[in-house]
Amino acid sequence: MQSSTHESVLVRWILCMLAIAFLLIVIVLPMAAVFVEAFRKGWGAYVEGITDEYAIDALKLTLLVAAIAVPLNLVFGVAASWAIAKFEFVGKRLLITFIDLPFSVSPVISGVIYVLLFGAHSMLGGWLIEHDIQIIFAVPGLVLATLFVTFPFVARELIALMQEQGTQEEEAALLLGASGWQTFYRITLPNIKWGLLYGVLLCNARAMGEFGAVSVVSGHIKGQTNTIPLQVEILYNEYNFVAAFAVASILSILALVTLILKRTLERKSSSQSKGH
Repeated sequence: MQSSTHESVLVRWILCMLAIAFLLIVIVLPMAAVFVEAFRKGWGAYVEGITDEYAIDALKLTLLVAAIAVPLNLVFGVAASWAIAKFEFVGKRLLITFIDLPFSVSPVISGVIYVLLFGAHSMLGGWLIEHDIQIIFAVPGLVLATLFVTFPFVARELIALMQEQGTQEEEAALLLGASGWQTFYRITLPNIKWGLLYGVLLCNARAMGEFGAVSVVSGHIKGQTNTIPLQVEILYNEYNFVAAFAVASILSILALVTLILKRTLERKSSSQSKGH
């Protein structure tokens, strides 16, 4: 009996050490390397890297794209999850499949698809050029590519939560005379608020860090279509390593803030579940 207990403790200790070693190698050391390289030539070089004109333009563009894509995904995610979790309708399985599609399609492929749809040599290309509408190699293309890769996050977070909560409270509210909007605003929304914030947080993190799809549709035009990840690539390819890592540190800081907020929201969501 003692031997069995001793072996169990040993196995747990080995598994913990392996997990810690894996996290150190895959996450902690690369994250530390970003800041070490960013400050390799001192604070002045770091500040110069993050305050460069093109770096600021990339940051502004990244925030703009996220500011457009995240609210749209929020609206779609809430509507889709509400429909899937609360109602039965024809095409429900198909809708769930479409929501999961970006998880199985390479972001680069999604970018290529938008180029084929809206590029100069596409079926719509002539009409778009004639009406002076530019989608590819412009902000609309960046938004579309970001929307595609991020729209499952809010919906997927809320579908499971709403299914777990059931429909009893909404049905009771409707029986008492509440309208559909009143039911959603007073019953559904308060019940999903922490899960909704959690999904929005993940969606925003992916929107700001997306590289593959955005790279295809951006055209890499400095000061116009380069987001932060694309600006990091350009600086690195130009052998401007300090500036590249300095700009990359912005994303790293955003990632750390996201992790802190994620943990906070998980606790809030867990507390809410226990309360119910």
